[in-house]
Amino acid sequence: MEKLKKELDRLIDKLGNAKDFRKALETLVSSYPFNEYEYIISHLLAADKLNLQEYLELRSAYHNRNLYLSIFEISAPRGLGDKWARGNLIQIVPEFELPSKELDKKYSNQYDLWLKWRDYGIRIEVKASRAVDADKPDEPLHTKALSYGSGKSFDMNFQQIKTKCADIFIWIAVWRDNIKYWVLSSDEVKKNNYFSKGQHRGNVGEGQLHLNQNNISEFAKYEVKSTEIKNAVIEAYKRQKKIS
Repeated sequence: MEKLKKELDRLIDKLGNAKDFRKALETLVSSYPFNEYEYIISHLLAADKLNLQEYLELRSAYHNRNLYLSIFEISAPRGLGDKWARGNLIQIVPEFELPSKELDKKYSNQYDLWLKWRDYGIRIEVKASRAVDADKPDEPLHTKALSYGSGKSFDMNFQQIKTKCADIFIWIAVWRDNIKYWVLSSDEVKKNNYFSKGQHRGNVGEGQLHLNQNNISEFAKYEVKSTEIKNAVIEAYKRQKKIS
């Protein structure tokens, strides 16, 4: 968004009434889909300070920088995890299944995905979070969504981690232009220095882990590409169960 604002501001300077135009923007009443950007672009087109081809290039570049911005518009954390994250992983790894008592007689909604491997059933818990500007706590998520290389402070809190309820944890982190995946065994989560036990008073066996700009590099050994997720889950399970 910052880059788009700079590009439009540069074009506004080309208008003969740039000063008055900026004053009008300060009092502009916006309602979807007629907002500040629509107002600026329509005036630039009308004044021949932006032609159709330049507009299309501006539009394409913005979309390329914000491939995953729509994920920041998913309102509730549960919607992010239950609806988007699980669906995303099933698309990537079709062998992942939604768990049920038919697959696991002990299943009672305590984990998110199931993978059949050899004679084993691997229980997988999925946690997802979004990178937002920590210096803008009161703004909507989509306006403070960060690009991966922004260098700004962020704090992703993976909550309600119950290490006894799953064999494997998949963490998904979303930036406006990038998605990253980490795969850890339950023991690797439990023993991690950043895992904090006792997220809520009285909730035994439940914890949380903060991933931020200061410690993200320490999780590099668990990071995998989307095409490597299935194999990474199996390898983490083998480490967990000490299977060769």
